[in-house]
Amino acid sequence: MPGGTLVTMQETVSVAEWALLDHDRARGVELVDGQLVEGEVTDLVHEMLVMRLAALLHAWFSVRAGLVALSNVGMVVGPERGRQADLSVFLSRRPERRGPVTVAPDVIVEVVSPGARNSRRDRIEKVDDYARFGVPFYWLVDSELRSLEVLELVDGRYAHAASAVAGTLAVPGFEGLVVDVDALFADLD
Repeated sequence: MPGGTLVTMQETVSVAEWALLDHDRARGVELVDGQLVEGEVTDLVHEMLVMRLAALLHAWFSVRAGLVALSNVGMVVGPERGRQADLSVFLSRRPERRGPVTVAPDVIVEVVSPGARNSRRDRIEKVDDYARFGVPFYWLVDSELRSLEVLELVDGRYAHAASAVAGTLAVPGFEGLVVDVDALFADLD
């Protein structure tokens, strides 16, 4: 459901139980304080942005021995919390290839879909989860604002590192990585 609805499997679910959910059942389902919560139902604009970013990040990080993972990779971000980011990038750290990810990626990207619930989840709830998990960079791509914001983990909290709504953005922390913001949002409507 677009607003994020509670899935009633049982009263409380452990991280281990969440990690063992059938792939089809687990798609888009996150664990928040021991409860299974359905994520957003994405639209074509969301998926186009994810694919454009995946192509850009794969091209840049793969020649540097990086790994880019798409949506639905389960990450254990806390004792009763599991998240599924739109994109995860591993450069300096290597996760296990099977099972839930327990190693923080170097970059997490979330494409913020329209709606207060989606914005609150990506801009508030996940910010805290990813900071506690130790993700150095968190990118927020807003499909309505047509913006790219890069947050950097500093002393356990995210600080604004860079943002753009047009032109190009030289991404902090990754010398030579430049995002053409105009091209990212071109032809979406």
